[in-house]
Parts: sequence; C-alpha cells; structure tokens
Amino acid sequence: MIQKIKGTMDIMPNETPLFRYIEGIMREEAEKYGYGEIRTPTFENTELFVRGVGDTTDVVQKEMYTFQDRDEGRSISLRPEGTASVARAIIENGKCSDTMPLKYYYIISCFRHEKPQAGRSREFFQFGTEMFGSENPASDATAISLAAAVIRRLGLKNVKLHINSIGCKECRPAYRSALVSHFEKYKDKLCDTCKTRLDKNPLRLLDCKNPDCHEIATLAPKTTEHLCESCEAKFDMLKKSLDAMGIEYVVDSSIVRGLDYYTGAVFEFIAEGIGAQSTVCGGGRYDGLVESLGGPKLSGIGFGMGLTRIILAMKEQGLDNIPSEAPSLYVAALGEAAQIKALEISERLRRAGKICECDIVGRSLKAQMKYANKIGAKYTLIIGESEIEAGRAQLRNMQDGTQSEVQLDSFVI
Repeated sequence: MIQKIKGTMDIMPNETPLFRYIEGIMREEAEKYGYGEIRTPTFENTELFVRGVGDTTDVVQKEMYTFQDRDEGRSISLRPEGTASVARAIIENGKCSDTMPLKYYYIISCFRHEKPQAGRSREFFQFGTEMFGSENPASDATAISLAAAVIRRLGLKNVKLHINSIGCKECRPAYRSALVSHFEKYKDKLCDTCKTRLDKNPLRLLDCKNPDCHEIATLAPKTTEHLCESCEAKFDMLKKSLDAMGIEYVVDSSIVRGLDYYTGAVFEFIAEGIGAQSTVCGGGRYDGLVESLGGPKLSGIGFGMGLTRIILAMKEQGLDNIPSEAPSLYVAALGEAAQIKALEISERLRRAGKICECDIVGRSLKAQMKYANKIGAKYTLIIGESEIEAGRAQLRNMQDGTQSEVQLDSFVI
C-alpha cells in the first residue's frame, strides 16, 4: 500500500471545518486592518531563500526541499516560509513605488525537512502578514495587534506575547562582539551546532534548545543593553503603543527568531500547555530584506502563525468542536421514478443555496432514514409513486418529529 510521505498529513472532511473556521477568522481580521490577500508560487529559485532567509540558517543549510529543474537545470526549492516570496513579488511586480504602506496576507503551505513531532510537520500551513514601507513603531504595534486579534477571536487563553529588539546594522556589531566574547568562555560546553554558529551567526546561540547551551545563554549579554539610540527609542515607542492598545507583553531577551532577515523589534506569541512547540506566532521587523533581493531600501514588518499549533492550543482548551454544516434536506426515494424526482428536487434546492442530499446508491427506505440521521439532515422528504402522482409529500422535521404537507414542485426549506 502506498502511504503518505513522513511528516505530511491528510486532513479529512470531519477536520476541515475547524481549519476553515480558523482561516475565515484570519482572513476577516487581516482585512479589517487593510491587508489584501497575495498568492505566490509554491516553489521559487533557491537563491531567493539563500539570500533572503540566510545561508547560515538551519532552514537553508538543513531543511529546504531543493531539486534541479528538469528543463533548465537551475536549482529550485519548495518555499520554507512566505516572507521572501512576498518581497520578491513586490519587487518583480513594481509595487515598491506604490503608495505606502503595502499590506499583504496569505494562507499557504510551507515545507521544511524537520523531525516530525506534535506541532511540527514537514508540510505545514501558515497564516502570514507582511507590511512594507513604514519604519514607524506604530506599524510594529499594528502587526502585533492583528496577531493578537486573531488569537482573541479564536478564544485562546494563556497565550502570552514576548517582545525583544535585536538591534540594527549600526548597533548589532557591538552586541555581536559581546556575545562572541561571552560564549567563547564556554566553547567546550557548546553543542556542535552552536560551535558553528559562534563564527557564522552568534545571535542564533540564544535560541538553542540544548540544555547546556540554554543555560549558558541565560547568562549572555542582553540585546536591549546594546541598542543604539534610534533602536532604543523605537523599542520604547513600541512598548508605549502596546500599552495604549491594552496589549499585554513580556520583554524577553531570548527572543531572536531563526531567520537572518530580522532586525529591530521581534516577537512571539507563546501558548501554554501544548508541549515543546509552544510558539503559535512569530514575527518581527526586516528592514534590509527588500534591498538584499535587488529592490530599493524598503522597511518591513510581518509575522507567521502556524495553523497546526493554533489547533493544538484550541484542542487543549476545548475550542476545537466546530461541526460541519448539516444538510437542510434529505430526500428518500422509493423506486426509479421517485429517484429521478429526488434528483430534480435536490438540484432545485441546491441552486437556491441549500445543502441537499438524496439516495444515489440504491438503499432501502430503512437504510436511507438511518443515513439521513447520520448526516444530521434537518428535514427529510419521503417520496414514492403515490407522492409523485399526488404532487405532494410529507416533510418531516428531524429535530422534533413534526410533519407538514408540501407541494413537490414548489416547496422551499
């Protein structure tokens, strides 16, 4: 038997109502904030992610699904995240000269070759937003507010916002030196991955989950202690903005995010009670990304929210019972003529916007009624030869058992 590839999932019809419910709220909230939906290709030139995400990141070095294009021989990768693709799209489609800010959202599949576990799969679904063209901390606060609004609409409790600032190209070098000096003292105790990061990307040392590395990181210099005057002022303004909006937060110096394009403010929403993969939303500012991809200097701020982790948190809190919409009517038919009539009635009601089903497998009347109960039909209509001749039949309310006579050619639900 051919089975699905490890790290992927089948989402069956009994599960899709929850996904659609969550996606609907995400779309509604994004559009309230003035974001428009963008759709980009599932695969891109590998160079986009090497330059955009960063060649020293785990995503590029270990996790991307990369292959050679059959016709042209170029390297192509399935997208591991959405931001780089959106940045490429606004450059290629000439949007960088439009009125600012540019605001986009998307719901996409992303692909990373990671060890599958609860809340982490190799194909995963992500709601993301990107805003370009504003360096004002009000844009950071707006992005965070949108993420908070989605979480609030979903009814999730015990989700805490953690914020930090990792500085800009002006203040980052001094912090980098302080960080390297700190970790060099403990180099023998670092994991092999962190020993490599020490030379190539020391900021990622703060994000290691290895217990020994994590303990060393807790003693490391804090990013907020090495900010330049501009970054410090912007971070203070962000905190004041969140305070004014009534959005609670914790300043957390361990929040650095895993991709190279982040600068300035970064943030995560962390859910309690769903295990190790507790970050349900992460984002931050990426002011140099568009320029690094060949576009003009254009600031950016965005976030990604994993649907699977959101669902884990909802299940933990008993918020996942979202039933599919039941049929308005089930038409039970006895005989060939009645089956044709049932198809006619069902088609008429479907065109009127109703969910309607009828027998198409030749069940007995008893089996048809059992099926109507199973699918939760609100009403049933039983028709046979006598009902067709009379042009009338009994419509049964499946909730209270009451019946009423209806004209077969004209009744509506």
